[in-house]
Amino acid sequence: MAYASLATGVLLAAGTGSRFDPNGLRNKLLAPLPGGVCVAHEAAHRLLLVLPKVIAVVRPGAETLAHTLNEAGCDVVFAPDAVRGMGASLAAAIEADTEGESWIVALADMPRIAVPTIEAVARELDAGASLVAPFHDGQRGHPVGFGLEHRAALLALDGDSGARALLGTHPLKRLDVDDPGILRDVDTPADLDGL
Repeated sequence: MAYASLATGVLLAAGTGSRFDPNGLRNKLLAPLPGGVCVAHEAAHRLLLVLPKVIAVVRPGAETLAHTLNEAGCDVVFAPDAVRGMGASLAAAIEADTEGESWIVALADMPRIAVPTIEAVARELDAGASLVAPFHDGQRGHPVGFGLEHRAALLALDGDSGARALLGTHPLKRLDVDDPGILRDVDTPADLDGL
């Protein structure tokens, strides 16, 4: 472990990935990366190098994905309301983490976030920052850190906007990083080639 953070990781993996496969036959999070490891496993692995606990949120019916994330070392939570969007999934993770005092939220379709970036977010959060986000070339990316004072607001999330409203209404600790991985997600099969 590069740095042992006090934060809990949250890996959001409950989307449908309809842009990757409109027919719903292939789950983008299970798509293999070069080397054979799947997208979600790699995203989880990178979080687990810094965070002692990672809660992965999946939708009901995604047992193969749940097993993969459990094998990677995550605590898996099925979010029955995941169909309502990212906010509902994030709220389910926070509700499942009854003892957590801070959270670092990442997306399972972003497998190339550099471990030093995750560590930098964790260090700021552990040092008392309320909200932390990395920026690359002026754009905010993931993962995003949330302090304990945001627990009630995170629990109240619903819909597809996730925690975006919190980031727009509270002071944010900005971390400028040389890490394009904070912006690169897998939305289409072609995106896998770019990784």
